[in-house]
This record gives sequence, structure tokens and C-alpha cells, in this order.
Amino acid sequence: MALPLAFPPRRVCLLRLSAVGDVSHALPLVRTLQAAWPETAITWIIGRAEHTLVGDVPGVEFIIFDKARRWRAYADLARGLRGRRFDVLLHMQHSLRASLASLLVRADVRLGFDRARAKDLQWLFTNARIAPRPNQHVVDSFLGFAETLGIQERVLRWDIPIPEAAHHFVDEHLPPGAPILVVSPCSSMAYRNWVAERYAAVADHAVARGMRVVLTGGKSALEREYGEAITRHMHTAPVNLIGRTSLKELTAVLARAAVVLAPDSGPAHLATAVGVPVIGLYATTNPARAQPYLSGPWVISRYEEAVVAKYGKPADQLPFGIRVRDPGTMERISVAEVNAMLDRVLAQHHSTTTP
Repeated sequence: MALPLAFPPRRVCLLRLSAVGDVSHALPLVRTLQAAWPETAITWIIGRAEHTLVGDVPGVEFIIFDKARRWRAYADLARGLRGRRFDVLLHMQHSLRASLASLLVRADVRLGFDRARAKDLQWLFTNARIAPRPNQHVVDSFLGFAETLGIQERVLRWDIPIPEAAHHFVDEHLPPGAPILVVSPCSSMAYRNWVAERYAAVADHAVARGMRVVLTGGKSALEREYGEAITRHMHTAPVNLIGRTSLKELTAVLARAAVVLAPDSGPAHLATAVGVPVIGLYATTNPARAQPYLSGPWVISRYEEAVVAKYGKPADQLPFGIRVRDPGTMERISVAEVNAMLDRVLAQHHSTTTP
């Protein structure tokens, strides 16, 4: 089967197991496929936690790959795929775990990343590759799969379903009132996290501007410690929802926000999915690759100077997306510049909502 495709395929399988941010990044590709090929059956192989976020997206069949089951996850997947064959597999995760799972998918076209981006030997598990595109955001790289198949018109729409129960959760904990600043302080990678005391200082600034502050995050000990530290250093106690929300409830909380403050993390990208501006804090990872997709003007980046300090060269002379994991890197970002950015976002929001 030659690419680009001359006709819409009957069955497409998308393989993207994790993580929350990248699963969110994949939704515009799904929407693009659905718009161009409304009769094509789409199956998505996805992680268990990620399935709780997007598993009710209409028009998509989901097959869960539960990595917690280790080798048994592959047996489960084999049973779920028994007797199935697809026209196209979109292998969208360059990890050995995902590549081994891809071997269980029978497909004529096995489309993966170009050789430069096919990390962890992903290129060995595919028979076709998307076009090389240097320095792309993750969303754009995913949409490259549609372009390679022959779809040129992008649909930048996420539309994550939010159930009524999640809206009720928000109504219970955040009754109508002042505009909300959601602070989601932690990434899954601790080296990306800013300083708790500085989050608290920005939160106090937001309260002084007439906002309510809500803390969100997962159930890990580090995230709970961050929430406690931020609360301890604030002059006015925030609403602390860290460890108290499901992914659907978190999405509903983010949708209620006026602004979200976060490092490079899943919640930053979920906020993008629900149309909320994000002040993204970047020093350890390249915002060109991983910033909140629709909030480029609000990103605060010290990535370039961190790269030069670490490697002695500017980022454009190093592999795209290279990271700086040194302790203290995020401390390059000051409270003053985050406060100033918050003021800018609020000013623009006011100018666009005032008649």
C-alpha cells in the first residue's frame, strides 16, 4: 500500500500508550483523521491511566495496555487483537515497550517517525516513516502522520469529554466567584519543577489582583509536599486539590480557570486542550518542542541560557530537545517575571472580554 493513500483506509490503529500530555497532543491527529475519513474505523492502543482521560472520545475504539501487568499486558493485547488486521498502524511512541506491543498489530502499513526521531530503535518496527521535520513541536510531529497519509488540512481541536460528575465536583469545591489561577506545580520529572516558595509568591500576587488560587496535582508524596509548602508560604490559603482529583475532574478544574501556571507537564497541555491560557515555566526542556501549544506568548523560558551554561553552546548547535537536568536550573526563572506575565495575561483577558 503506497503512501500517500489514494483512498481512505477501512481500519487505522493508533499506538500511543502514554503519557497524559502526549495523549492530549495526539487528539488533534484523531480529530483530523475523523474529519477527513469519517467512515474509517479508528482503534487506539493506550495506557490504563490515559484511558480514563480520553476513553470516552466518540468514534474511537480503545484497547488498554496496562504496563503494570508487565508481560501479561502483551498477552492481554494479543487477545484483544486476535483475528484483527488494519490497513495502517500509526506507531507514535518511540519506546521499546511500545515497539514490542506494535509487533502484535497486524497492519499493511506500519508508519513511524523518521529515522532522526525514531529513538529506541523504533525504525526497526516500521516499514514507512513520516517526513523529516527538524525542530517540531510534538503536536506538529503527530500531525505529520496525517500529512504522510495524504491529509493536508489540520483540525486543531481536542474536545475531551467532561462528564457531569466532574462538573459537579468543580461546582462543589469552586463555587462561582473571582477568576481562578490554577497552579499545577509539579511535573512527572522533578528536575522540571520550580520552587515552592516562588509559586507561593506568585499566588499571593494573584490574590492581590482579585483572583482565587487553586492547587492541583497527583497523589505522589512530592506533589503533596509541594502543596503543603506552597500553602505554608502563602498569606491567604489556597484551595488545595492536590491528590484529590481524577483526570476528568482535573480537566474540569482546568476548564474553570482563567489562567494556569505550570512547568512542562501534562496539566499544562490539558489546559491547552480546554482552551485556557497557560503560563509555562521552561528552563530544563525546550519550549519549542513541548510548550503549551496555543500559549507560546505566555511561556517564560530560560532554556537557552541554561543550555549554554551546561553545554557551552547555544541550543541550535545541539540535538533538538536536549535537556538540562542540573539541580537549580528552574531557579533561573524569577518571581518578578512570572508576576509580570500574569499581569499581561490578565490585561489581555480583560481587553478581550470588556465591551
